[in-house]
Amino acid sequence: MTETVRTHLRVRASELVGRNWLNTGGKSLDLESLRGKIVLLDFWTFCCINCLHVLDELRPLEQQYSDVLVTVGVHSPKFEHEADPVALAAAVERYEIHHPVLDDPELDTWKAYTARAWPTLVVIDPEGYIVAHLSGEGHADGLSVLIPELIAEHEAKGTLHRGDGPYVAPEPTSGTLRFPGKALFLPPGRGVGSSSAAGSWLVTDTGHHRLVELSTDFQTVLATYGSGDKGHADGNAAMARFNEPQGLVLLPEDVAAEAGYDVVIADSVNHRLRGLSLTDGTVSTLAGNGVQRLLETGPARVDEEGAAYGSRLEEDPLRVSLSSPWDVVWSTKLNAVVVAMAGVHQIFSFHPRSGAVSIIAGNGLEGLLDGPAAEAWFAQSSGLAEDADGNIWVADSETSALRKLVIDDGGTVTVESAVGKGLFDFGFRDGKASEARLQHPLGVTVLPDGSVAIADTYNGAVRRYDPSSDTVSTLARGLSEPSDVIVDHTQVAGAEPLLVVVEANKHQLVYVPIPKEAQQVDEGAVQTHRPKSPVAPGLLELNVRFTAPTGQKLDDRWGDPTQLKISSTPPELLVSGGGTSVGLLRTLELASDVAEGVLHITARAAACDGPEDADGEIPDHAACHLYQQDWGIPVLLQPDGDTELVLDLRGMD
Repeated sequence: MTETVRTHLRVRASELVGRNWLNTGGKSLDLESLRGKIVLLDFWTFCCINCLHVLDELRPLEQQYSDVLVTVGVHSPKFEHEADPVALAAAVERYEIHHPVLDDPELDTWKAYTARAWPTLVVIDPEGYIVAHLSGEGHADGLSVLIPELIAEHEAKGTLHRGDGPYVAPEPTSGTLRFPGKALFLPPGRGVGSSSAAGSWLVTDTGHHRLVELSTDFQTVLATYGSGDKGHADGNAAMARFNEPQGLVLLPEDVAAEAGYDVVIADSVNHRLRGLSLTDGTVSTLAGNGVQRLLETGPARVDEEGAAYGSRLEEDPLRVSLSSPWDVVWSTKLNAVVVAMAGVHQIFSFHPRSGAVSIIAGNGLEGLLDGPAAEAWFAQSSGLAEDADGNIWVADSETSALRKLVIDDGGTVTVESAVGKGLFDFGFRDGKASEARLQHPLGVTVLPDGSVAIADTYNGAVRRYDPSSDTVSTLARGLSEPSDVIVDHTQVAGAEPLLVVVEANKHQLVYVPIPKEAQQVDEGAVQTHRPKSPVAPGLLELNVRFTAPTGQKLDDRWGDPTQLKISSTPPELLVSGGGTSVGLLRTLELASDVAEGVLHITARAAACDGPEDADGEIPDHAACHLYQQDWGIPVLLQPDGDTELVLDLRGMD
């Protein structure tokens, strides 16, 4: 079936155009030099958690088919900082990308292949024709079927050339630490440095897949936890394995004594929460089965509502699926660890005493929307901090926003935004909070005066939000991708206040003084420079194309297994056609009095592996898959604009 569809229309692939190439030893590539190979274009941007998931999905395929498959990462940036070639080179090293990468800062190749979302995958056959156009995550299984088909076809035709690909490894740049993520102060009495009156600092040495305990000089290594080999293994400090650990939280002493561990770690790529005992260095797994969580609640069924908020997701925390937990903080009001679950744009909780894992905020849609917890939208939340009132501040990276979880005495959560406008709005602007702009912040901490310091990562700055005046200012700049900021707890009485900043791209922790008078910076507010799609006011026919991979069948056991969720910014752009319903076709009505906006579209489709049983039905034991993609489509309304919008969830040419 796939072969028939695939050969119906042969479209020649466009040339690869950009500023520079990475991982090729300085050599430029073109499609002619790749002829005879199966080429997989991976359109990505290094801020995007979904793109990072796809990098990991593709690694086994790249290894298995190394003699016939060439992956080319096409880096088409969302944020201004991502267009910096130095920052891109650091990201390629940080994420251990072992294939050529085309630097596409002007989105020339992005436009040529009509990409509309990060990530997008395009498969090109050995003769240079496009055979598949895929959006979102979860396509590894389909590619594992398609690639052997292409190998067989082109070996028979004599058009497949086996041999080494064009990848050339770059020189490493890091030292003791490698792209550290987050840091945690360990007071005297806890940690190897407990004998010191000053305490010590525990750091997630993310690029080395371990934790490092440093003295307060940030140079002396007191202890390491984890072998440094990427993977998942519990046990003593030398044997344990992590995979890009990020956030850390120190449990209250009474909770730690009962739980049997002191620190909870967000082990991001392992999709798990881990525990560390500072007494003996033992590492354990607390929650997560290692399988990346999607938004469905059943094995294959697309569920509109998801789990009830505050309810336990699984009786056994080791059976629950998580998705890229990025930061953790202790909540005194919830008496639990709050988790920024970046991969599904939600906020979870974990109770060390019971092991309960629950969703506490976010419905899984990507964007910026405040209100009751179950209705709120987040976008790759990556930093958490608790204030004196027990509320949780959130660095919501993809919306370049500072958000707040307001928790009442009964545990009810409401979401508010202090800084930020939307998915495509960012910049470097201080002043009134409603006009201020950040750029992909990853860390946040609460200062002694109740104001909030923000690791404004892509602006290379530490910013300050003052709730009392509702204003934003700049405390420090000139930093290299600060990924976390923490109040220094080692100061003596009367000393000038300091912050500790994790400077990821310089592989270090640094002390940063808090100035008595903050700077006021205004370098402007900008939007992502994605091309806007011209559409006509009135009726717009939306068609999301999906073709199940060979050997899979749409899971129609409980009705239509496809679903669309649609909304808009501003809300008045969409007159009708919004909301959630089954099917991948929808007629929208766009307002005639709105000049431009963004259509937010989430598509899902559930399919299961064959073979079917004797009655043509999917057997109960079949492995099932959920395909999902979120699009934010910028649109420009004009009378001669398009009246149809076609998107590919999984399109085959």
